[in-house]
Amino acid sequence: MRRVMILLAPIAALAAGLVVARRRFVVVRISGASMLPTYRTGDRVLVRRTTGAGVRRGQVVVLQTALPGGKWRMGPLPRPGAARWFIKRAVAVPGDPVPGQVAARVGASPGDPVPAGRLVVLGDGPVSEDSRAWGYVPFDRVLGVVVRRLATSPESEGS
Repeated sequence: MRRVMILLAPIAALAAGLVVARRRFVVVRISGASMLPTYRTGDRVLVRRTTGAGVRRGQVVVLQTALPGGKWRMGPLPRPGAARWFIKRAVAVPGDPVPGQVAARVGASPGDPVPAGRLVVLGDGPVSEDSRAWGYVPFDRVLGVVVRRLATSPESEGS
């Protein structure tokens, strides 16, 4: 019996660790060109789940898509595989100055502070649907922060 317990303990610990990791991390496939040249369509990234409160300026975040007109859904986020997600760079967090290219959209003067519970996000590429179209992103629409690229799409290897 003791020998069985010694063998089962590491297996149980590994299983528990996998359950925790699956709740803490998720893999997302990139679709679209808004983050070129950093990320390309088909790239897969590892995302650490967090709310917008866990985001720092400069981090790449994955967030739920906005509704037409820059409106945001309410309620819990959908399962990662059951929704379309955007990937953008957080350029301003609460207390940071509102970037000039977003100020008019959010009804602020350039340099006014970003309010609590909100982020400003922009794509790295020249064409991006982001805070210039939606305004502030509510913290509760953030799935998490990109930790690293897991795979590069075959199309981007040749470029």
